[in-house]
Amino acid sequence: MITPRFEELDWQQTPMGELMLRRRVEPTLGVDVYEVKLGDEFLMSSLFTVAEVALADLGLAAATGDKLDVVVGGLGLGYTAVAALADPRVASLNVIDALPTVIDWHERGLLPVSAVLTGDLRTTLTHADFFAVMRGEPARRYDAILLDVDHSPRHQLDPSHADLYTVDGLRRVRGHLSDGGVFALWSDDPTDDEFMTRLGEVFENPVAHTVDFDNALTRGVSSNTVYVATAAA
Repeated sequence: MITPRFEELDWQQTPMGELMLRRRVEPTLGVDVYEVKLGDEFLMSSLFTVAEVALADLGLAAATGDKLDVVVGGLGLGYTAVAALADPRVASLNVIDALPTVIDWHERGLLPVSAVLTGDLRTTLTHADFFAVMRGEPARRYDAILLDVDHSPRHQLDPSHADLYTVDGLRRVRGHLSDGGVFALWSDDPTDDEFMTRLGEVFENPVAHTVDFDNALTRGVSSNTVYVATAAA
């Protein structure tokens, strides 16, 4: 069976714009690549998952104890969530996404890690606005919150997300964590010193990790940032 060079797996109109999942063959590597576009913006690609995995690895490395309750903000292609499930200390994983279409992709098994994600009994996929959840009173407290929705604290997909990255917004995030819990955030931008200052006003020991990875398209090295901070006891 010949694999088409390009295949649109799904297209939906959403409140945030046109959302498309596509699969194509990357000619320089000869591999299938899964990509998500929102309008004219490329949101994510299965070619570049190192930092998404690092978000889970670095965040959970800072967590202590067993039987961790973890929430992931932003489902996407699922790599952060599956990396979290690889930690045997994770007792429950709640993945929150504002777009039911993205949840449906995984429930239909359209993506490479979908079967691992949906087949694990620890996983719950929740259709909700993560940012609205953080503004509300905590129904439960988590041992780790891993967030990968916006491009960076300065570049949000939607203006309504901006308040989370303020001191008051970070304090609300802190309210959803258990004592000693961890907040970790993916960013496409270099370390933001102003954001680090705000993190330090709310959390203990904030660290900005630069995550380098080989970029097969540019034949160079690209970088993302993963922020990790701990809620004081």
